[in-house]
Order: sequence, then C-alpha cells, then structure tokens
Amino acid sequence: MIETVSCGGVVIHKGKLLVLYKDYKNRYVGWVLPKGTVEIGETHQVTALREVQEESGVDAQIVKYVGSSQYLFQGKEDTVSKTVHWYLMKSNSFYTKPQREEYFLDAGYYKFYEAYHLLKFSDEKYILRKAY
Repeated sequence: MIETVSCGGVVIHKGKLLVLYKDYKNRYVGWVLPKGTVEIGETHQVTALREVQEESGVDAQIVKYVGSSQYLFQGKEDTVSKTVHWYLMKSNSFYTKPQREEYFLDAGYYKFYEAYHLLKFSDEKYILRKAY
C-alpha cells in the first residue's frame, strides 16, 4: 500500500463556499474542494494555500485547521491510502480562474446547502459541515 498526504481548503467569501468542477477524461467527474499533494519541504498550511491558488486562482488566508479525512483508491500499481488535511480559509473576492491544465472546468462560490449537494465525495461533505 502507498501512503500519501494532501492538503486543501474550505474557502469562504461573504458566507459562500468555493467548489470546483473537475472532469478528468470522463472518469473523475464532479464538484470538489481544492486540494493537492504536499511537496518536499512544504508545511501543510503552505500546501493548502498553494493548492487553492493553483486549482482555483483564489488568494486565500487560513482561518483555522478543520481536521483530516482519509480514503483509499486503486492506483496504477497498488492501493493508495490518502490522508487530506483541511483548513478553513477566507478570500477577499469572488474571482476564480479554474486550472484547466488539471481538468478543472468551472469554479464558483455557493450557499452552504448548494455547495454541500454539489460535492461528489462524502468525506468532503463531512469536512464542509465541520468547517461551516
């Protein structure tokens, strides 16, 4: 089993929550929270801020640590166990620029119940509830 660590953000602006729409070759399709892999030498906070900015174009500031989620998926060669550390963040505008190179086709801010129902994964719904 391969173990990996990612970090991400629950980003709020004026009471609305940022979610991203990803379509990876019609295999990974749906609304998600921004997150990504920790790079060598990065703290979890730096990773979370970098991934939010890269995937959504949003400049955010960390408010607090929310918690972690874990899940398994089948990688090319082995099962992957991923731990994701989540941070509540705030931004100063509704501006977004989805990272098309990583298959993010849309991004936007939604009311809590809208964002909750849009999210594809139950672990991200749990983190959204915990953060909000």
